[in-house]
Amino acid sequence: MACKWITQETFDAVVQENMVEFDMEPEEALTEAIQQFESQGVDLTNIIKEVQKQSDGSEAASGHGILQTLDLLRQAVDSGSASPCSKILIQFGDQCKQGMGHRYLAGQKSAYSVLLEAWKLSEDDREVLLNALYAMSCLTDGQPDLMEGVGKELLIRNLEKYSNDAEVTLMATRLTRHMCLKHEQNRQDLVKAGILPHLTRAISNHGADPDLVREACSALKIMTFDDDIRVAFGQAHDHAKMIVLENGGLKLLIEAAKAFTDDTGVLSELCATISRLCVRNEFCQDVVDLGGLNFMVALLADCIDHQELIKQVLSAIRAIAGNDDVKDAIVTSGGTDLIVVAMNRHLSNAQVCEQGCAALAMLALRKPENCKVIMEGGGALAALQAMKVHPKDANLQRLACMVIRNLVSRTQDFSQPILEMGAESLILQARNTHKDCDDVAKAALRDLGCTVELKELWTGQKGSLAQ
Repeated sequence: MACKWITQETFDAVVQENMVEFDMEPEEALTEAIQQFESQGVDLTNIIKEVQKQSDGSEAASGHGILQTLDLLRQAVDSGSASPCSKILIQFGDQCKQGMGHRYLAGQKSAYSVLLEAWKLSEDDREVLLNALYAMSCLTDGQPDLMEGVGKELLIRNLEKYSNDAEVTLMATRLTRHMCLKHEQNRQDLVKAGILPHLTRAISNHGADPDLVREACSALKIMTFDDDIRVAFGQAHDHAKMIVLENGGLKLLIEAAKAFTDDTGVLSELCATISRLCVRNEFCQDVVDLGGLNFMVALLADCIDHQELIKQVLSAIRAIAGNDDVKDAIVTSGGTDLIVVAMNRHLSNAQVCEQGCAALAMLALRKPENCKVIMEGGGALAALQAMKVHPKDANLQRLACMVIRNLVSRTQDFSQPILEMGAESLILQARNTHKDCDDVAKAALRDLGCTVELKELWTGQKGSLAQ
């Protein structure tokens, strides 16, 4: 895996050297430089892989277009007026969207501080403000570390002042999403500053705007992530509770979903967000009481051909099935049969099968009556078929093993029928291929009555644990 890094200047210098010293054409020189660095294990993710524009002898510096635009923006900001910044902000944002290399180079050249000044100037000019939010959102995409305290304050202020303006709210919400993805400190700071009511209010105020609803759902979902590897313990659970208990998140999302029965993109995001909020037993029951379960079962039946939506619905069903009473409600509603139908319909899609297995495993856990329904509906066979089709997907293999284990752990009568489906060889293959499957695979084999070697790591006797 690549672990070396270089600067944009180093990369550009090598491209120029190829052109000057080795008389290569620009595209050939660029390709050669890319191959040269990649062969050395250099990660070029943050590099603009283009031939640098050259100066024509005037005072204008040579360089990449995004830096030239940044210089123009800096000059416009220095004028002290928002109007000259407007078109340049759009151009800068468009250039940021060309790739991570463009955003990274701009960030390294103090683009954030320049944009921040333009943003401040534009607070009372709606049109320029929209462009400033657009540019800042593009710059921080993948670079949340750039955002600091003043920017967070400005964001909250914009959301308060323009709460009834769908366009400004959309741009500010998108910036929120980019700021918070993989950045725990930004999440915590914004939650403390009161971002959650603004995000839920965006849905309630603009519930007919699909783009805004989708963006606000995504931002709420990210507030429940624990994806910043630099932080040992995040506050994802606390944020989820705040969204539900203090901001009525579950009711809001379930009601919002009813307005988008024909928009699978919005429904996917709504279901994905609901699944992230079901972090407590009572929240799972709330989804049922609010009509969320019936709505999701209907989506499984009516939108069976939409893979992304089906995947998110299955994820939400798995989440609410953490409540034992809800497990029964899902089975009673016919949810298990629809889960199996979805898995069989999208057998080639590993993610759908993965979420389907996760849901079946949860429904079968500690519930012999549910296991009977799952077996009769073909759940075990669907899980084993998924194992056959996706042998290299470690998580799917682990979840499928868990389905089998939960089905037979309290109902031994199912062992022989499942073994006749070829379960033993598939589970052994998963165990031998994927280290993460070892424990659950051994448990499944043991409960199926198969021979399995269980290594005794410690007997309780004094002495060294070293082998």
